[in-house]
Amino acid sequence: MHPRGVIITRPEPGLSETMAAVTDAGWLPLASPALVVQRYTLRLPKKLPAAILLTSGQAVSAVVAAAQQAKALDIPVYAVGDRTAQRARDAGFTHVKSADGDARALVALLQTHQQPECGSLLLCSGAEQGVELAAWCRQAGFKVVRRVVYAAKPIQHINVQTCTAIQAAKVAVVLFFSAESAAGWLAALPKAEQNALAAQARAVVISGRVAGVLRAAGWQNVRIADHVSAAAVMDALGAYPA
Repeated sequence: MHPRGVIITRPEPGLSETMAAVTDAGWLPLASPALVVQRYTLRLPKKLPAAILLTSGQAVSAVVAAAQQAKALDIPVYAVGDRTAQRARDAGFTHVKSADGDARALVALLQTHQQPECGSLLLCSGAEQGVELAAWCRQAGFKVVRRVVYAAKPIQHINVQTCTAIQAAKVAVVLFFSAESAAGWLAALPKAEQNALAAQARAVVISGRVAGVLRAAGWQNVRIADHVSAAAVMDALGAYPA
């Protein structure tokens, strides 16, 4: 019988909901986060920003805590994707818009709904992330203050359950959600398991950049989601064949 295991390399937030979606689709989820996330405290300036920019759901918890402390949950929030936008709404922000795309789409959304003269934008991102978006916003006439609210580091060791499932040929698919996390996860996987997995499993990835990382590592069976979103990755995975 075809193996039903699906390795999910996404960290929280997002891992649990993806595991639930994989289960609902008839597969057996295997949690193997590619990143260890360290979160930092954020304080909003006394002069509140005109809007907050979010590129990842990882930033939401720090931003919400800061906005609650400043009693400023009515600050407009612009998110790159729908899931990050929904997390911001669920956390209490009352004015949230999603670009439903990438950083370029977020700049276009800002140009439609936000005036540069209304004040500075606060971009909350991970370490070494968001720099290009900040530059594009400035080119569009906005003043941007960037704050690092989390750092994501590649995991050093793959958990025993994941390695055991690979060795037993119980893995059919691996889900990857970024090029950096894919590279880090593969680097942490022992070489024998890497070779076995590339031979036995299909990779479902969120973008062409991720596919490039995997193909360079010897993967042949790679499927790219139609859209840069976790929902599109699930669509690309599909239901377990009856």
